[in-house]
Amino acid sequence: MSRDIAGIILAGGLSRRMGGGDKTLLALGGRPLLGHVVARLAPQVGSLALSANGDPARFAAIGLSVLADTVEGHAGPLAGILTGLEWAAANTACEALVTAAGDTPFLPADLVATLAAAAAAGRPGSIAVASSSGRRHPTFALWPLGLRQALRHFLVDEDNRRVSAFVERHDFVEVEFPLSALGGSEIDPFFNINTPDDLAVAERLLQSIGP
Repeated sequence: MSRDIAGIILAGGLSRRMGGGDKTLLALGGRPLLGHVVARLAPQVGSLALSANGDPARFAAIGLSVLADTVEGHAGPLAGILTGLEWAAANTACEALVTAAGDTPFLPADLVATLAAAAAAGRPGSIAVASSSGRRHPTFALWPLGLRQALRHFLVDEDNRRVSAFVERHDFVEVEFPLSALGGSEIDPFFNINTPDDLAVAERLLQSIGP
């Protein structure tokens, strides 16, 4: 566990390709999809919260603080990242925040340690962003808490919602994660569930692991 790093799970998407609603609460392997993400990320961080708008009661069974965006207008993942940075700065003794998407049940068990090591090896204050198979995953990143004012300016004053654009404005390192062995197959650890077919694939992968 990295006690000086907080975590936030981004669960605020509109889930249009799943027909709307909270896809993170869909059942996967007998429990909510979000429960798998929490189980993987919680042991890696000192504090963990959930970024989601609307009635927080629907996530009561997850057992995390639910943080609504601190900027208006459903501004996407960057709004959740900003909310997490401001929450961590005000409520924890952590120095950085790791973000993860709420629809990725197989995220790496060494996500936080690997991102933190890469950030420490880079220039002070660098963002560390995960990638796999040559593709960057900007919602999986380590963010120094000192970036929160710059991010609020970027979102509110510049009205820019592109996560990659904000990352590229600052010092950052890209961290490649290998494919994960799961049930005899190799999968992208950042495989995310966008459609009913994706959910079916995840179910098959879980069943292939066995009890």
